Amino acid sequence: MPRVNLTDRFVHNAKPGASGRAEYFDAGTPGLSLRVSDGGKKSWSYFFTSPKDGKRARFTLGAYPSTSLVGARTRAIEAKGHVDDGNDPRDMGNASAITVATLVASYLQKHVRPNLRTAKEIERRFEKNILPSMGSIRLGDLHRRDVNRAVDPIMARGRAIEAARCFEDVRALLRWGLARGDLDRNPVDGMRKPATSTPRERVLSDEEIRTLWTKLPVALAKSKSAQRIVKLCLITAQRVGEVSGMAAAELDLDERTWTLPGARTKNGHGHRIPLTPLALEIIAQAMKDAGEGAAFVFPNTDGDGPLPAQAVAKTVMRAQERLGLAHWTMHDLRRSAVTGMASLGVAPIVLGHIINHRSVTRAGVTLSVYSHYDYGAEREQALQLWSERLSAIVAGDTAKVIPLQRGNPISA
Repeated sequence: MPRVNLTDRFVHNAKPGASGRAEYFDAGTPGLSLRVSDGGKKSWSYFFTSPKDGKRARFTLGAYPSTSLVGARTRAIEAKGHVDDGNDPRDMGNASAITVATLVASYLQKHVRPNLRTAKEIERRFEKNILPSMGSIRLGDLHRRDVNRAVDPIMARGRAIEAARCFEDVRALLRWGLARGDLDRNPVDGMRKPATSTPRERVLSDEEIRTLWTKLPVALAKSKSAQRIVKLCLITAQRVGEVSGMAAAELDLDERTWTLPGARTKNGHGHRIPLTPLALEIIAQAMKDAGEGAAFVFPNTDGDGPLPAQAVAKTVMRAQERLGLAHWTMHDLRRSAVTGMASLGVAPIVLGHIINHRSVTRAGVTLSVYSHYDYGAEREQALQLWSERLSAIVAGDTAKVIPLQRGNPISA
């Protein structure tokens, strides 16, 4: 029984032996064999020791070319998995063969939920966009077109970013399965991620900021929390989810600081934000409404925990017409705040520390290894300067705030 490194070319050209039927065992996948009959017909088998009786047995995997070399290897790996679990693959049948849905369930349980902060989002994307079209496909039969069939409808709905993330989810899933030996190859390798739209560049003008600020009480009359979250996003330059999830335990009102734990930041690194008098005033109002002893500054009225960022975004979206501004999103507030501070002369390194962008604050050997200075004083000064600028914008008197000159500690 010859043992060879089976390739597509070898399988295609394989012939029966001089004395009749030939059996070629794959050197790369133990137990997998290609059988070539006297008449030239080819079939795949998996040889194993049955857990039932300890005897050597043969399990048919399919005929060539309807079952390719890749498919045969994947099915052999599936069969080995059954043997390792103490089952005879002949008793399991095709119904229990590994499908995409089976692999997804294992991936979520063993890798995503224990290790990734975005586990709920990943699980939602699998359930909504991937499993309905791909879940029942056997891993050995999975093709690139199946990935496109899952991603293309998302693109058709105009959700380019969602489509790209779903593609990345599938790619990560299959790479994980490949590393574990659940499949023999990754059909996504070589495919390009769907192109997303160009990054948004919306920055609210001074006039738009004044209009937004003054119209919030009417436009968002039913949600004081949403009004305050919008203002705090603009004042602090932090993300909507970070602001809406603000916990009382994260605040030190005496020190005028808000400390975000790594579990609540996008990059997983803790972050301290100096709080200006304007920010403290809004937080104090929110905490008073939340009630003494409330765990969250903006509690969710529909259940435990803080007000979800998605709920705030939806509330703002519904109020767009009442605000009378060109379309904007919550993230545009963060961009507007950063742009506003930059226009006042705040240096990029300080801005990077304010918004917790490590690509700026830890870029290069010097900053990542030697510099551990956190620019605390500069951040506080920059946010205070921006807060004063905001107050002047809202009051319609922007001339009150003068941009920093070169040589100032936070501008150089």
